[in-house]
Amino acid sequence: MSPGDPEDPYSVKQASRIYLLPNLMTAGNLFCGFASLICCIFARLAEVAPAGLYNGHTAGNYYHYAIGLILGAALFDSLDGRLARMGGRESLFGAEFDSLADVISFGLAPAMMMFFYILSPTEPTKGIEWMRHIGWAVGFIYLLCAAMRLARFNVITNPLIHRAAKDSNKDFVGLPVPTAAATVAATMLCLMRLAKHYESMRHVALVLPVFMLLVAFLMMSTIRFPSGKNLGMQTRIRARYFVLLLIGIGLLVWFRSYAFLGMCLAFIFFGIIRHIKRRLLGGSS
Repeated sequence: MSPGDPEDPYSVKQASRIYLLPNLMTAGNLFCGFASLICCIFARLAEVAPAGLYNGHTAGNYYHYAIGLILGAALFDSLDGRLARMGGRESLFGAEFDSLADVISFGLAPAMMMFFYILSPTEPTKGIEWMRHIGWAVGFIYLLCAAMRLARFNVITNPLIHRAAKDSNKDFVGLPVPTAAATVAATMLCLMRLAKHYESMRHVALVLPVFMLLVAFLMMSTIRFPSGKNLGMQTRIRARYFVLLLIGIGLLVWFRSYAFLGMCLAFIFFGIIRHIKRRLLGGSS
């Protein structure tokens, strides 16, 4: 097959093909990210409104919408690649489009949500005025790491790149950006619940910027995290693990935000602990 052949999978024509269902999911991801940003802006407007309302909603309502939209974007993101692989409709265009959408939904949206909720750009945060002066830096560092993580992912997964055996591992190198954003969103949701029931817990929310920096570091690290790409209709599971999975789903439904944060943290610590064990055993990271 000659390089100019239109049937060549790496030709301009094939690489730029737009397949409907996968890219429709990516568009849904991008829409959720954009809508989350709008909700963050509306939440800020509600905070400064005299009655504490904007269009009849409180700031807390809008922040909950923003969090839900980020989680919705993560759902769309998990579907687009799976649909492309199932239908054999992967393309370089789809990969680039997916990363651009991810920058908005999992990079910019969480950064702005944290900035508006905790590090207000227009007024001090509950007597800790100096925090607002570094809020933009915390948000930008998180956004920068998310964008660089996505760029690195595109490079190392490009089909034209020759990879060594150790680089062909199906694991993710660095914390996946959707997982990072979901962890930040779940953390913020828990902090909002605590602040609602215990006013004295409002200051605890100031740990979120520090937590975001730690998550940003994990995104740019070389720690390998498990990928669910191999899961499918033919995936088998032992009976005891299936029962544990059902229990986990039940806990997630019952406790919602707290259980979801627990799942995100369990995923992160699993990757870190496995990385440390491999280091101690002299294996590759």
